[in-house]
Amino acid sequence: MRVLLPFLAATSLIAQMPARPTPVQEAPLRAHLAFLADDLLEGRGTGQRGAELTVRYLETQLQALGLKPAKGASYRQPVSLLGLNTQVGRSTVSFLGGGACATPTFGAEIVFGSGVALAEQIFDAPVLFVGFGIDAPEYRWNDYKGQDVHGKVLLMLVNEPVPTPEEPGLFEGPNLSAYGRWTTKFEMAARHGAAGVLLIHTTASASYGWPVVRNGWDAERFQLAKGPQGAPLEGWVTEDLAKALVKRGGQDLDTLRAAAQRRDFRPVPLDLTLKGTLHSTVRTVEQFNVAGVVPGCDPSLKDELVVYTAHWDHLGRGATPAVEPHPGHATDTIYNGAVDNASGCAALLAMAQVAMLAPARRSQMFLFVCAEEQGLLGSKAYAADPLWPLAQTAADLNLDSLNFVAPTRDIGLPFGERSTLGVLGAALAKASGLSVATAHPDTAGGYFRSDHYSFVQAGVPALSVGGGRDYLGDDLPALKAKAAAYGQRYHQVTDEYDPTWDLRGMVQQTQFTFDLGQIIANAPTRPTFKTSR
Repeated sequence: MRVLLPFLAATSLIAQMPARPTPVQEAPLRAHLAFLADDLLEGRGTGQRGAELTVRYLETQLQALGLKPAKGASYRQPVSLLGLNTQVGRSTVSFLGGGACATPTFGAEIVFGSGVALAEQIFDAPVLFVGFGIDAPEYRWNDYKGQDVHGKVLLMLVNEPVPTPEEPGLFEGPNLSAYGRWTTKFEMAARHGAAGVLLIHTTASASYGWPVVRNGWDAERFQLAKGPQGAPLEGWVTEDLAKALVKRGGQDLDTLRAAAQRRDFRPVPLDLTLKGTLHSTVRTVEQFNVAGVVPGCDPSLKDELVVYTAHWDHLGRGATPAVEPHPGHATDTIYNGAVDNASGCAALLAMAQVAMLAPARRSQMFLFVCAEEQGLLGSKAYAADPLWPLAQTAADLNLDSLNFVAPTRDIGLPFGERSTLGVLGAALAKASGLSVATAHPDTAGGYFRSDHYSFVQAGVPALSVGGGRDYLGDDLPALKAKAAAYGQRYHQVTDEYDPTWDLRGMVQQTQFTFDLGQIIANAPTRPTFKTSR
């Protein structure tokens, strides 16, 4: 009954909503998608020429549609970033142990960079295995116990300990918690004063292959200029290299993995020393969030806001041709990011066009954030210095990597149970003839990997609306294979727009998100949190 009553209330609310304006149209969505994913924009890389072209396009489109600047006369919100680019040819990292020296190959076995804005750093530090590198007092878990890690390089596992029959709810049970995110591990190591941190990659634990890691580090990396700095040395190593290094250091990686699953784990010193010199090019870069507002029409609610977000950045132009070039692009170096996330930006522009035709009671902001691929930097910057008071922000609906395969019988509402947005979404799905896609354990930490999370951390109910998986079509195996094949294109140069794509599923996902936003924008009350954030 506790679940049924809110659902019935949401259903009643939906029934009272104003009639839908003109539906979201495929033609503008496809046009925006094709342009934003075009080689002309050079992959929309942070700090690259394509970024400025993208921002100029987005603000021009908002102006043409008639949206108002969110604050002042400009559609742009400046975001100051530090750019750190490892000079691979001049930088060396070697491991001394077992009477020998190993110098792994950058890109093939190891990737590294710095979390501090220094042009040159020299390392001569002992290596310490620290399990999962988690210090979580609320879970009574500390992988740092009994060790001062200042001046040491920490080797650690990705993710977090697996729940046991005795503790099925350890951390967040089957779902990865924020402590398991690799970005959190870097931040924690820096707070503990470590000289460096190296994460051990496996495809299963990271949820993506080594090429995704390599492509993310074989280029300039960014952090907020006003944010905390990271560890002096940050990076990843392949599992094969980690096994060899741990063995050289007098230990066995599988044995250490098993020990790291227990609460009584303590850091294990390795008979291993990291020596190296890290040269970095450091610069300050100004990037921009882009925002336009459709003012509300209700005198008592127009000062409240519904936000729709999508990140406009991708990986940009690489320094060298892709390792696995695709047909017709043997020397292609452009990471176009068609699905991730030209699709989300195209959807927001298509929604904004419809929103202008029938303003809601609350105001609505269409916010395109920068530097998501660098760690949600644009949305973090917005949450720290919002263009609209967060206390007056009702909700954020985020779109990232839309359904390019086919229309579906369902819609994704991942983590909707954390706020009343899930109840509203479920009621809307039923009214729209859709089911809610079955939730799977979030072992990859998806909840923390998209821009809605910056709003959640700031106290605003937020949801990333996902595409469905129950495809409509005559050849279901082919449709499922098409969807699965995207895993090989994720963060690769092959994430390109294909004019033969059936965009009905993308339009469906966009329309659902817009309809959910209209419910929130017209409802008498605002969404609230139901569980911990």
